[in-house]
Amino acid sequence: MLTSFVSATEGTIVATAMPTIVGALGDFELFSWVFTAYLLTQGVTVPIYGRLCDFYGRKPVLYFGILFFVIGSILCGFAWNMVSLIVFRVVQGLGAGSLATVSQTMVSDLYPPRERATVQGYISSTFAASALIGPVLGAFIVAHWSWEWIFWVNVPLCIVTVVMLAVCFRENIEYRRHQIDYLGSLWMALATFLLMYALTRAAALSLRTILLLVFGAFVSFALLLLQETRAREPMMPLEIWRIRMVVMANLSSATLGGAQMALTAFLPTFIQGVLGAPPLLAGFALSAMSVAWPTGGFIAGQALTRMSYRRASSLGSCVLIVGMVMLAVMNPAYGVNWAIASSFVAGLGMGLSNMGFFVGIQACVDWHQRGVVTSTFNYMRIIGQSVGAAVFGGIINAAMADQIEGGGDIVSRMLDPSLRRSLSVEQLAPVMDALAGALHHVYIITALLAVLMLVWALCLPRGLSIHDHGKK
Repeated sequence: MLTSFVSATEGTIVATAMPTIVGALGDFELFSWVFTAYLLTQGVTVPIYGRLCDFYGRKPVLYFGILFFVIGSILCGFAWNMVSLIVFRVVQGLGAGSLATVSQTMVSDLYPPRERATVQGYISSTFAASALIGPVLGAFIVAHWSWEWIFWVNVPLCIVTVVMLAVCFRENIEYRRHQIDYLGSLWMALATFLLMYALTRAAALSLRTILLLVFGAFVSFALLLLQETRAREPMMPLEIWRIRMVVMANLSSATLGGAQMALTAFLPTFIQGVLGAPPLLAGFALSAMSVAWPTGGFIAGQALTRMSYRRASSLGSCVLIVGMVMLAVMNPAYGVNWAIASSFVAGLGMGLSNMGFFVGIQACVDWHQRGVVTSTFNYMRIIGQSVGAAVFGGIINAAMADQIEGGGDIVSRMLDPSLRRSLSVEQLAPVMDALAGALHHVYIITALLAVLMLVWALCLPRGLSIHDHGKK
């Protein structure tokens, strides 16, 4: 729970303090790279850490990841300009890839399937806590301390985690020589990097560059598949993709990642830009989703002791559909309360539907493959978020470009409460209509993604639950 909390709060604390950090270091044009560099390296390393912890045990691999994360965090606090901060964020991201993945794998080692669902619900509560504590802590630090402590505040928690691991966690590993699939790791890392770079930087790249990057990612992925058929101990064992639970769970993870991005990235834009509400209410809407998701996960963890993965995930998907339909029919007349309620219901559905898939994939494989299926599940979520951000951002940009010439500048002024007051009704009304229409299209797509989540849930094996063992 400590490790998950550190991983979850890092993003919320840094995001809150970034204006202060930019003011101290300058180079605002590099602002987005502080996040991109971290996410790219984290995404690249997640599946690699998952496989390594299957080879060498959870404890040493988590030690290694925490070490890199701590070194990167300390160095970030000593950054002297934006370029150095980005480089140190890369180091931090190299360690962050292990935190959530390896700790979630450890839970499946510590508890039998019957208890695992309940415990995963407890761990979900750390994400709710981080959603509430992270922004408050970040604001407190920049108000009363220096910005360096934004990165150093997690170091004591990491030290406590290492001490607890050393004292409490025992695992019996049969150490033997492994043939690490270095070439497979290279192709996997390259495919992930090229795809995520193309998606996260889509707004700043030309269409030709994006197509070249995506083509390079597909070529690297094809070479990865070829390598995995030859490797003695492949980095991505192809046999796990013969298990229906694994396939459906990964499809659901990618789908949910895209739907999640539609809320976290674009709901504040609707609340501030279309409704004209203050940023505080936009943040409250996101907090509603952040609290509802782990709440749904906890409820699903309890439900999984009495029903199958298929039924639990299907019911959760139905709640998700309701939340996404509420977002799809949202209009300015409904007000902020509707947006907040929609966010809460959608977040609740995400937590309810996700838990069955997550617990199911860990139960359907043996110990030596548990790390790789857990990391793949998390990896597909990251890919889904990247694709969702690029696609939905493209839809909004295209809609604004088609309807209003120079709309982007006006939208930027709409989102700033002080600048919004300088716009006349004649300027504001058409831009609000165009932005509301574009976001309406985004949420129609997310409603379809929610229906797709139900399809994946209904494709799970009938009757399979935490009380069953073995692969089905």
